[in-house]
Amino acid sequence: MAEIIKLNSISPKANDVLKGYKLVDESSKPIAALVRSFVMNDWEVPSSLIAVARAGAGVNNIPCADYAKKGIVVFNTPGANANAVKELVIASMLLAARNIFPAISWAQTLTGDDVKKQVEKGKGAYAGTEIMGKTLGVLGLGAIGRKVAISAKALGMTVIGYDPYLSELAKKEIPFVEIKETMAEVYKEADFITLHMPLTPELKGFLNKDAFKKMNNGVIIINAARGELVNIADMKEAIEVGKVRAYVVDFPDGDCLNSKNIIPTPHLGASTEEAEDNCAVMAAQELKEYIELGNVVNSVNFPNIAIEKNAAHRATVISVDKGERLVDGAVERAKDGIRYSILESDSDIDINALKKLDGVIMVRSIF
Repeated sequence: MAEIIKLNSISPKANDVLKGYKLVDESSKPIAALVRSFVMNDWEVPSSLIAVARAGAGVNNIPCADYAKKGIVVFNTPGANANAVKELVIASMLLAARNIFPAISWAQTLTGDDVKKQVEKGKGAYAGTEIMGKTLGVLGLGAIGRKVAISAKALGMTVIGYDPYLSELAKKEIPFVEIKETMAEVYKEADFITLHMPLTPELKGFLNKDAFKKMNNGVIIINAARGELVNIADMKEAIEVGKVRAYVVDFPDGDCLNSKNIIPTPHLGASTEEAEDNCAVMAAQELKEYIELGNVVNSVNFPNIAIEKNAAHRATVISVDKGERLVDGAVERAKDGIRYSILESDSDIDINALKKLDGVIMVRSIF
């Protein structure tokens, strides 16, 4: 029985999908891996491994490019935890706007027989603002960003956004959102800004002093994406001068803790029973589809390609993309220097001949 290693605790619902496989915590010869937050950069990769599925959207804990060169496909689960993250973002806006975090901390310090009087006397220091009628700027309108936009609209907010990769189909989900051409336009109008983009070298620390200068005074910023998107030193300075009223971050580091008007939450975005179940099921389905059919769905380092079974035999070829077809008669796609081919035939497929093709990394006989 083929083994699939779990590098983190994974919802048992994955077992229901992967019947016929042995899900284990340790293995010397796993065919695939399920992972959440485990950092795989220094993990010794077994030669048997052909796939990794991340039960979540972000994959910065996985060396995706290196794995592609080894013929290891990496999947993620876009949208599976979107509702959970959306709810945390909405909660974060209310938390910051109503000064709930410092108010609770203050209330916990009250003692004596006249607590009610102390509450009435001191509550004015924590008076907040409402979110209804305010403008929310959404940076990144993927599955999570769109859900946040829809909920914010329902709460009476005006929603604007920026996403240079937003498809026409996705735009139809949020016709009420005014899409801006630049992030600077969002900065200029927003009372709240929420981040929903991946961490890339270009975006690391992009929210810095130059960005803050373009924002409204007293803006509230929510970061449920990645902590490294924000320059914390510049954020603290912006808070000190009143440019930023509060910063809620779900990916805090040491520099965020015990700091004025920075509200850290311990990576709770996808930490709900429902989200963990959804991510586990989707990740398991992706692995099953790839192992048993060779189909690639929701990969971050391979071209996505999935075809119905149309013949008695199927083989797949992973190769270095040289800009031209590799296997005659195969369905092929390429991405980031990797070409993926699915070949079907009612006759036996010569696997050894496929292995001899130029630039081949891995060949698999599927059935």
